[in-house]
Amino acid sequence: MFRDVSSPKGRIGRLEYGLSYFAYLIVLVVLQLVFGPNENDNLLLALFYLASFLLCLWFLVAQGAKRCHDRGNSGWYQFIPFYVFWMLFAAGDSGDNAYGPNPKAAAPAGERK
Repeated sequence: MFRDVSSPKGRIGRLEYGLSYFAYLIVLVVLQLVFGPNENDNLLLALFYLASFLLCLWFLVAQGAKRCHDRGNSGWYQFIPFYVFWMLFAAGDSGDNAYGPNPKAAAPAGERK
């Protein structure tokens, strides 16, 4: 779980996607609390906030693309309005598909911990 979170390649299940979305929301709230509107308009802080926000957004888009792949769809499907709810609740394809092996399948013996 949570391997290669910056890459949109591969597949993830509902649980990992849901946890990723929850983590994104938590980090976004913390960023808003720390860098929210204040009297001190500092360019360096604003740039740090922007960079942090873009990294979080990339994380969410990459995880969304993997979840779309688990459903057998292109990663672009995540930009359809309200498709995020479908990704959270609909089951993925059983077995392998064009985007990779089933994330629920048992890990090979070398990867077990």
